[in-house]
Amino acid sequence: MKLSHLAETLIGSEIIKLAAEVKEKQAKGEKIYNFTIGDFDPKVFPIPVEFEQEIITAYKEHLTNYPPADGVAELRAAVGDFIAEREGLTYDPAKEIVISCGGRPIIYATFRTIVDRGEKVVYATPSWNNNHYTHFLEAEHVVLETKAENDFMPTAAELKPLLKGATLLALCSPQNPTGTAFHKQQLEEICDLVIAENKSRGANEKPLFIMFDQMYWVLTFGETHHYNPVMLRPELKDYTIFIDGMSKAFAATGVRVGWALGPAHVIGKMKAILSHVGAWSPMAEQKAAARYLVQKENVNKYLQHFKAEIEERLVKIYEGFDNLKKAGHAVEAIAPQAAIYLTVKLDLVGKTTADGTVLQDQAAVTSYILNEAKLALVPFYAFGSSKNSPWYRLSVGTCVKQEIPEMFEKLKSALEKLK
Repeated sequence: MKLSHLAETLIGSEIIKLAAEVKEKQAKGEKIYNFTIGDFDPKVFPIPVEFEQEIITAYKEHLTNYPPADGVAELRAAVGDFIAEREGLTYDPAKEIVISCGGRPIIYATFRTIVDRGEKVVYATPSWNNNHYTHFLEAEHVVLETKAENDFMPTAAELKPLLKGATLLALCSPQNPTGTAFHKQQLEEICDLVIAENKSRGANEKPLFIMFDQMYWVLTFGETHHYNPVMLRPELKDYTIFIDGMSKAFAATGVRVGWALGPAHVIGKMKAILSHVGAWSPMAEQKAAARYLVQKENVNKYLQHFKAEIEERLVKIYEGFDNLKKAGHAVEAIAPQAAIYLTVKLDLVGKTTADGTVLQDQAAVTSYILNEAKLALVPFYAFGSSKNSPWYRLSVGTCVKQEIPEMFEKLKSALEKLK
């Protein structure tokens, strides 16, 4: 039966496909070390107890009617204060902030507000869903495949030949799926490219906008610092739309409270689009978020503990991969920088299993590691990279610390069986 061109051509999520395979194995009683999902196990990483209580209180107050389409005023004000104090960004809650149910609707609204069919969208791979959102709009994909030596972050030198005539540059830092972040100079150079490109355009030409996804910005570790375009180049405020929210900063993915920050003329149009989509965050959750975000001491206490727990897992797993590499196995990892992800490499194509099967491609490697080591990871090709990329995303959002040693024992055993 014939359906729309979009429905017929949209690529399904590789992550969901892999997750279904993992769930099938778990249903059969197999112990799987599932590091695929960019989510949190609430038993391991619960939301802040004060936030949880505020949600319960809001429901007891019967705050269950429709919220304003752009978000309740108290939450927009609380977000404005939160961002101003912690990131040094000043946005008008009435005109330059919109609330939505997580990041996806506001990413969609950003694309819809800025990009027309056939216009160029520049994005790097691996990255999260830029390929799908560009496809939604039948826009032109201008894709940069990043390099391991740059921590899989795009550089100005790589982007420079791609920006002429483009409408949107999609950036993310800290990045999903890599768990890496822009260095200050690296992002400054990209910002300067955008400024120069916009200065070259006529008054009646559409400018080049930046969509800057910073959903993980509070989760940085070690020497890593978060930088954003407006912090580094204030003149980019008129051309930058921030994607942000509570989902990852407070392990609250299912609570569905996200926001966008941007110039009033863009945010105003995004509000109109979202009002027709009906993608608002629930009233009770919005009221609770507004009441929680202003509890500075509680927020600080939660983030300190939360970040320490994530960092501990990332470091232990990184050290485990580093030890395997030192032992001569064809694996590698990039040291933890940010978010809940570790970038790891399984360079096993061409090796032979104990039963004589040759691992012909990366899909075979992924299956072997899942079946033999019981370790589930997401290959970078699920994020737009080439099918033969040996790199993977490892997420620690569901990781039980005590299981890390046994996971590495199984992985080591699986690697030792290869010839």
